[in-house]
Amino acid sequence: MKAVQVTGYGDADKLKVVDIPIPEPKENEVLVKVKACAINNTEIWMREGAYGTGAKSGWRPEGVQFPRIPGSDITGEIVKVGSQVDESMSGKDVVLFPFTSSGEEGSEHISEDMSFIGSEYDGGYAEYVVWPAELCYDMPLASYLESAAFSVSGLTAWHMVKQIQVQPGETIMVTGANGGVGSLNVQIASKVFGANVIAIVGDLNDEKIMKELGATYVLSYKSENLAEEILEANEGPVDSVLDVVGDALFPTSIQVLKKGGKFCISGSAGGQKTNLDFRTVYLKHITMYGSVLGTRSEFKDMLQAIAEGKIKPVIDKSFPLDKAKEAQVYFKKKGKLGKILLLSEE
Repeated sequence: MKAVQVTGYGDADKLKVVDIPIPEPKENEVLVKVKACAINNTEIWMREGAYGTGAKSGWRPEGVQFPRIPGSDITGEIVKVGSQVDESMSGKDVVLFPFTSSGEEGSEHISEDMSFIGSEYDGGYAEYVVWPAELCYDMPLASYLESAAFSVSGLTAWHMVKQIQVQPGETIMVTGANGGVGSLNVQIASKVFGANVIAIVGDLNDEKIMKELGATYVLSYKSENLAEEILEANEGPVDSVLDVVGDALFPTSIQVLKKGGKFCISGSAGGQKTNLDFRTVYLKHITMYGSVLGTRSEFKDMLQAIAEGKIKPVIDKSFPLDKAKEAQVYFKKKGKLGKILLLSEE
């Protein structure tokens, strides 16, 4: 089969197109013919060593073993089943839950042995992938392309919204609202949980589509008076902040939060370290959450909301599998709106 491997830490030149044997499913696994695989920050950070090169660049302490096939947002057709898997699964169109874990129900994502497809296992930048049968779910939409737009970013966004226990009528500020997680934060908070959303983007040309996704207000982080604009739009402080940016908007987020407000972060594309005056946190009674991925139950709830049309895919562009390097370079460009996907050839 054709696959794209990361051969080591470095730039996009570390992605190599190779021909390797099709993997064989173990007794409790299935072989999936990959139809689409969305690109995430996580596989780029893994390649670049952003999680810490050497023994710490991956989701597990031992780090990534190269070469590794990246890719975690995977849809496809089951074409072969292991000896312990019901034959009725063969031919099913599925979306893959993106990690394995021995954690108890509800805490799978924080288990010490959580292992991620595309990091600890070979992933979806390939024509075929093997995965545990129990972690393959029916696609929520008829399209492979559209169904692949949700797995990691959607699960992350759903878990963030659940973490802060969004209530109908609350105002939620969403940073990076044009990105994969951010655009889903907007949709989930507004369309599923009934919140008012202030979407923070770079380009106000995105205002129309952000409002279609459910935002009540759309503001630009480039404004010199962003905090004042947020407070004016909401006629006061916001209830919670869902953040994927980190340092660049952290002071603003803390400033506009109400007393007793909640701050939830799942990314730091705008800076991984910040200056924090602890007095602000305790005097305003702010609750802070770190968040990444989520539970299998949340994944199923998300798929149901997608199937019901409450959450819609936002897709920017697709590339053929052998153009993975170009796709990752394009992904890193600022200002894109929606997911970038790789398509496996028929």
